[in-house]
Amino acid sequence: MGVEARRGPRRGEDTRAAILEAARVEFARTGYAGTSLRAVARAAGVDPALVHHYFEGKDDLFAQSVVLVSLPGRPASLVSQVTEGPREEVGLRAVRTFLGVWEARRSSFEALLRSIVTSEEVSRAVREFLTQEIFGQVVAGLEPGLGPEERDLRAGLAAAAAMGLAMGRYVVRLPGVADADPETLVQRVGPVLQGYLLPR
Repeated sequence: MGVEARRGPRRGEDTRAAILEAARVEFARTGYAGTSLRAVARAAGVDPALVHHYFEGKDDLFAQSVVLVSLPGRPASLVSQVTEGPREEVGLRAVRTFLGVWEARRSSFEALLRSIVTSEEVSRAVREFLTQEIFGQVVAGLEPGLGPEERDLRAGLAAAAAMGLAMGRYVVRLPGVADADPETLVQRVGPVLQGYLLPR
Protein backbone atom coordinates (compact mmCIF):
# COMPACT_ATOMS: atom_id res chain seq x y z
CA MET A 1 0.00 0.00 0.00
CA GLY A 2 2.94 2.31 0.71
CA VAL A 3 4.15 2.00 -2.88
CA GLU A 4 0.67 2.57 -4.27
CA ALA A 5 0.26 5.65 -2.10
CA ARG A 6 3.43 7.11 -3.54
CA ARG A 7 2.11 6.43 -7.01
CA GLY A 8 -1.08 8.38 -6.44
CA PRO A 9 -1.84 11.75 -8.00
CA ARG A 10 0.86 14.39 -7.67
CA ARG A 11 1.30 17.87 -8.94
CA GLY A 12 3.29 17.86 -12.17
CA GLU A 13 6.26 19.77 -10.82
CA ASP A 14 6.45 17.54 -7.74
CA THR A 15 6.47 14.42 -9.91
CA ARG A 16 9.11 15.78 -12.25
CA ALA A 17 11.29 16.88 -9.32
CA ALA A 18 10.97 13.44 -7.71
CA ILE A 19 12.05 11.77 -10.96
CA LEU A 20 15.02 14.12 -11.35
CA GLU A 21 16.18 13.48 -7.79
CA ALA A 22 15.82 9.72 -8.18
CA ALA A 23 17.70 9.88 -11.48
CA ARG A 24 20.59 11.78 -9.89
CA VAL A 25 20.91 9.09 -7.23
CA GLU A 26 20.69 6.21 -9.71
CA PHE A 27 23.18 7.71 -12.17
CA ALA A 28 25.61 8.39 -9.32
CA ARG A 29 25.22 4.85 -8.04
CA THR A 30 25.38 2.83 -11.25
CA GLY A 31 26.55 5.20 -13.99
CA TYR A 32 24.84 5.93 -17.30
CA ALA A 33 24.96 2.41 -18.73
CA GLY A 34 23.75 0.76 -15.53
CA THR A 35 20.74 3.01 -15.00
CA SER A 36 17.35 2.12 -16.45
CA LEU A 37 14.27 4.30 -16.68
CA ARG A 38 12.33 1.59 -14.85
CA ALA A 39 14.80 1.73 -11.95
CA VAL A 40 14.47 5.51 -11.81
CA ALA A 41 10.68 5.24 -11.76
CA ARG A 42 10.84 2.67 -8.97
CA ALA A 43 13.17 4.88 -6.91
CA ALA A 44 10.90 7.88 -7.47
CA GLY A 45 7.78 5.89 -6.56
CA VAL A 46 6.04 6.63 -9.86
CA ASP A 47 4.76 4.65 -12.81
CA PRO A 48 7.43 4.20 -15.55
CA ALA A 49 5.04 5.84 -18.02
CA LEU A 50 5.45 9.12 -16.13
CA VAL A 51 9.20 9.09 -16.76
CA HIS A 52 8.48 8.83 -20.49
CA HIS A 53 5.88 11.55 -20.14
CA TYR A 54 8.33 14.09 -18.74
CA PHE A 55 11.51 13.02 -20.55
CA GLU A 56 12.22 11.91 -24.12
CA GLY A 57 14.53 9.09 -23.09
CA LYS A 58 17.46 8.18 -20.89
CA ASP A 59 19.77 10.66 -22.60
CA ASP A 60 17.30 13.50 -22.00
CA LEU A 61 16.80 12.46 -18.37
CA PHE A 62 20.56 12.33 -17.87
CA ALA A 63 21.02 15.76 -19.44
CA GLN A 64 18.27 17.29 -17.29
CA SER A 65 19.21 15.63 -14.00
CA VAL A 66 23.01 15.54 -14.21
CA VAL A 67 24.69 17.36 -17.08
CA LEU A 68 22.84 20.67 -16.84
CA VAL A 69 23.21 20.67 -13.06
CA SER A 70 26.88 19.67 -13.05
CA LEU A 71 28.01 21.90 -15.89
CA PRO A 72 26.62 25.42 -15.41
CA GLY A 73 24.56 26.83 -18.24
CA ARG A 74 26.59 30.03 -18.57
CA PRO A 75 30.15 29.12 -19.57
CA ALA A 76 31.01 32.79 -20.15
CA SER A 77 30.62 33.41 -16.42
CA LEU A 78 33.16 30.69 -15.60
CA VAL A 79 35.55 31.93 -18.26
CA SER A 80 35.47 35.47 -16.89
CA GLN A 81 36.14 34.21 -13.37
CA VAL A 82 39.32 32.60 -14.67
CA THR A 83 40.56 35.31 -17.02
CA GLU A 84 39.82 38.45 -15.01
CA GLY A 85 42.71 39.29 -12.72
CA PRO A 86 46.51 39.05 -12.70
CA ARG A 87 47.84 36.77 -15.46
CA GLU A 88 50.22 35.05 -13.05
CA GLU A 89 47.22 33.79 -11.03
CA VAL A 90 45.19 32.32 -13.89
CA GLY A 91 45.91 28.73 -12.84
CA LEU A 92 44.94 29.38 -9.25
CA ARG A 93 41.67 31.02 -10.32
CA ALA A 94 40.89 28.13 -12.68
CA VAL A 95 41.23 25.49 -9.97
CA ARG A 96 39.40 27.62 -7.41
CA THR A 97 36.53 28.27 -9.83
CA PHE A 98 36.04 24.64 -10.78
CA LEU A 99 36.37 23.28 -7.26
CA GLY A 100 33.70 25.77 -6.22
CA VAL A 101 31.37 24.49 -8.92
CA TRP A 102 32.08 20.84 -8.20
CA GLU A 103 31.74 21.08 -4.43
CA ALA A 104 28.39 22.87 -4.72
CA ARG A 105 27.01 20.20 -7.08
CA ARG A 106 28.86 17.21 -5.71
CA SER A 107 26.26 14.44 -6.11
CA SER A 108 25.36 15.41 -9.66
CA PHE A 109 28.99 15.89 -10.59
CA GLU A 110 29.92 12.45 -9.27
CA ALA A 111 27.16 10.95 -11.41
CA LEU A 112 28.51 12.77 -14.43
CA LEU A 113 32.07 11.59 -13.82
CA ARG A 114 31.02 7.96 -13.39
CA SER A 115 29.05 8.10 -16.61
CA ILE A 116 31.92 9.53 -18.65
CA VAL A 117 33.66 6.14 -18.64
CA THR A 118 30.57 4.20 -19.72
CA SER A 119 28.98 6.47 -22.32
CA GLU A 120 30.66 7.93 -25.38
CA GLU A 121 27.79 10.44 -25.66
CA VAL A 122 28.46 11.76 -22.18
CA SER A 123 32.22 11.70 -22.73
CA ARG A 124 31.89 13.69 -25.95
CA ALA A 125 29.57 16.25 -24.33
CA VAL A 126 31.95 16.85 -21.44
CA ARG A 127 34.99 16.91 -23.73
CA GLU A 128 33.43 19.51 -26.01
CA PHE A 129 32.17 21.60 -23.11
CA LEU A 130 35.56 21.77 -21.39
CA THR A 131 37.78 22.21 -24.44
CA GLN A 132 35.57 24.48 -26.53
CA GLU A 133 33.30 26.38 -24.16
CA ILE A 134 35.61 26.71 -21.16
CA PHE A 135 39.35 26.25 -21.59
CA GLY A 136 39.34 27.07 -25.30
CA GLN A 137 37.68 30.40 -24.49
CA VAL A 138 40.04 30.99 -21.57
CA VAL A 139 43.08 30.50 -23.82
CA ALA A 140 41.58 32.65 -26.57
CA GLY A 141 40.90 35.43 -24.08
CA LEU A 142 44.42 35.30 -22.66
CA GLU A 143 46.24 34.90 -25.98
CA PRO A 144 43.96 36.07 -28.80
CA GLY A 145 46.68 35.73 -31.46
CA LEU A 146 47.29 32.01 -30.96
CA GLY A 147 46.76 29.62 -33.84
CA PRO A 148 44.10 26.91 -33.46
CA GLU A 149 46.64 24.10 -32.99
CA GLU A 150 48.39 25.74 -30.03
CA ARG A 151 45.07 26.89 -28.56
CA ASP A 152 43.66 23.36 -28.71
CA LEU A 153 46.81 21.92 -27.13
CA ARG A 154 46.71 24.33 -24.19
CA ALA A 155 42.97 23.89 -23.70
CA GLY A 156 43.28 20.10 -23.90
CA LEU A 157 46.11 19.92 -21.38
CA ALA A 158 44.26 22.18 -18.96
CA ALA A 159 41.07 20.14 -19.35
CA ALA A 160 43.01 16.91 -18.78
CA ALA A 161 44.50 18.27 -15.55
CA ALA A 162 41.12 19.49 -14.33
CA MET A 163 39.40 16.17 -15.08
CA GLY A 164 42.25 14.22 -13.51
CA LEU A 165 41.79 16.21 -10.31
CA ALA A 166 38.03 15.67 -10.44
CA MET A 167 38.31 11.90 -10.96
CA GLY A 168 40.92 11.56 -8.22
CA ARG A 169 38.88 13.55 -5.71
CA TYR A 170 35.32 12.44 -6.39
CA VAL A 171 35.42 8.99 -8.04
CA VAL A 172 38.70 7.19 -7.29
CA ARG A 173 38.94 9.09 -3.99
CA LEU A 174 42.71 9.07 -3.85
CA PRO A 175 44.10 9.34 -0.32
CA GLY A 176 45.03 12.91 0.50
CA VAL A 177 43.26 14.28 -2.56
CA ALA A 178 39.74 13.19 -1.59
CA ASP A 179 39.83 14.82 1.84
CA ALA A 180 42.13 17.76 1.14
CA ASP A 181 40.95 21.27 1.83
CA PRO A 182 39.95 22.86 -1.51
CA GLU A 183 42.37 25.76 -1.07
CA THR A 184 45.22 23.29 -0.60
CA LEU A 185 44.38 21.79 -3.99
CA VAL A 186 44.19 25.26 -5.49
CA GLN A 187 47.73 26.00 -4.34
CA ARG A 188 49.12 22.63 -5.47
CA VAL A 189 47.32 22.18 -8.79
CA GLY A 190 47.01 25.84 -9.79
CA PRO A 191 50.64 26.17 -10.95
CA VAL A 192 50.17 23.12 -13.19
CA LEU A 193 47.23 24.72 -14.99
CA GLN A 194 49.16 27.97 -15.13
CA GLY A 195 51.90 26.23 -17.07
CA TYR A 196 49.43 24.70 -19.49
CA LEU A 197 47.41 27.86 -20.12
CA LEU A 198 50.31 30.32 -20.23
CA PRO A 199 53.54 28.40 -20.85
CA ARG A 200 56.70 30.42 -20.64
